[in-house]
Amino acid sequence: MYLNKAIIFGNLTRDPEMRSLPSGIQVCSFSVATNRVWKDKNGAKQESADYHNIVVFGRQAETASQYLRKGSGVLVEGRLQTRSWDGPDGKKNYRTEIVADRIQFGPRSANGGSAPSPAKVKEDKQDAPPIDTIEYPEETVNLDDIPF
Repeated sequence: MYLNKAIIFGNLTRDPEMRSLPSGIQVCSFSVATNRVWKDKNGAKQESADYHNIVVFGRQAETASQYLRKGSGVLVEGRLQTRSWDGPDGKKNYRTEIVADRIQFGPRSANGGSAPSPAKVKEDKQDAPPIDTIEYPEETVNLDDIPF
């Protein structure tokens, strides 16, 4: 049995690009950065980043294009695929990408652009007109009135 499975969790490095195939199927492409932290022989902290090209088809492509933005966290499950084509200079070009079977959005945060920052929310609240509030009457509860 053979297995071609890739699972990554990282942040988008650019906004998703949406296109359509001649058949009408939607295709969304974006790239995801993952990082790795370790200590070398001397105990110094080292860090490296890898960049992955992602391709999504169909309804998931539409959803990814709608909700994901640069900096958004995302979990991608799929398979590795390498394409090749002849460039304009006659040179053979290769691109390895993950064809996503499943995408799961990461937490909404100010870094991912999905949720506004606390400072922005505070500014918006100051500019907003006051909201009418309901004033409820004070009630005292008699413990003898409770049936249990």
